[in-house]
Amino acid sequence: MQQPYNVYEDRCPTRQVLDRLADKWALLILDRLQGAPVRFNQLRRDIQGISQKVLSQTLKKLERDGLLSRSVFATVPVTVEYALTDLGQSLIQTVSTFAHWAEQHMDAVLLAQVKYDEGAASTSGA
Repeated sequence: MQQPYNVYEDRCPTRQVLDRLADKWALLILDRLQGAPVRFNQLRRDIQGISQKVLSQTLKKLERDGLLSRSVFATVPVTVEYALTDLGQSLIQTVSTFAHWAEQHMDAVLLAQVKYDEGAASTSGA
């Protein structure tokens, strides 16, 4: 029998998955893997600002969670590619929507931040 999971319970294992998916690097990696496998160095070039160490750690975590697969090819130098699994593919629409929502609504967020900061400044000076 499947265990009932409740994300609002502090010991629920779903919290670990949510923590992983709430990571900006994980979202960007998953979104970038849409469509076709991608080599490690290509991911590093495409996702600007991510260090080699963080990319490697995040890929390992996503692989452990079953969201992506890692393929090693015996070339010189060795080629490593990452691809979404079926489980990872089931997340793509949500991940893509979430990641690109920020692009589409950044102006509104910045405006809200300015308004908030102006309001906070005027109430702290009173």
